[in-house]
Formats: sequence, C-alpha cells, structure tokens
Amino acid sequence: MAKHLETGKRGEQMALDFLRTKGYQILECNWRYHRAEVDIIAQSGPLIVFVEVKTRSGAAFGPPEAFLNAAQEQRIAAAAAAYLEQINHQWEIRFDIISILLKGPQSQIKHLEDAFFPSW
Repeated sequence: MAKHLETGKRGEQMALDFLRTKGYQILECNWRYHRAEVDIIAQSGPLIVFVEVKTRSGAAFGPPEAFLNAAQEQRIAAAAAAYLEQINHQWEIRFDIISILLKGPQSQIKHLEDAFFPSW
C-alpha cells in the first residue's frame, strides 16, 4: 500500500478511537455517495456528525485541516444529505474535522467541531 494511503488509514483509526473515547457512537466509516466519501459518520445524542479526517506526517505545508477545500466540502454535504434522507433523520447535524499530525511516536489530534457548514 502506498505510504499516503497508510498514513490516511492510520489517521482514520486514530480518529475513530478518539471519537469513541469522547462517547460518540460510530454509525459509518468511509460512507460513499457517488464521488463523495464521508470518512466517519457518528452520533452524539440526537446529533449526527459528519467527520472529515485530515492526516499529515508533517506540517511543512501547513496544518492538516487546511487541506479541505470548498469542492470537498460540497461533496461531503451532498453525501450527508443523501445519508440523512436514507435514514430519515430530521434533527441537528454538524460537520467536523479531525486533524492529525503524526510526529514519530507522538501524534497531535485536533477536533474542530462545526468546522464548516456548506451552502446547500
């Protein structure tokens, strides 16, 4: 497997573990809708949270969360709308980013709640 894919998988597993320790119920991982993929769909009480995980092995080009662009946000929003329709969810939702910077044995995890709200 390519190094960047291994880094991404490692980051997603770290994000799952992190969310579970915060009491989130994991509903889906890598949920796909057409060309879009939501890394993690979780639930906290009645709130459905769509989580984009950004993992980098270094910060030379900026923090991991800086690598989410408007087009990606729109694709995630489209996937979220399809998921909500599929499960007939009528309550609150939120879009979060979990930013992971891998630093050898040390890793830095940031959970950015309400990181973006795409225009529907």
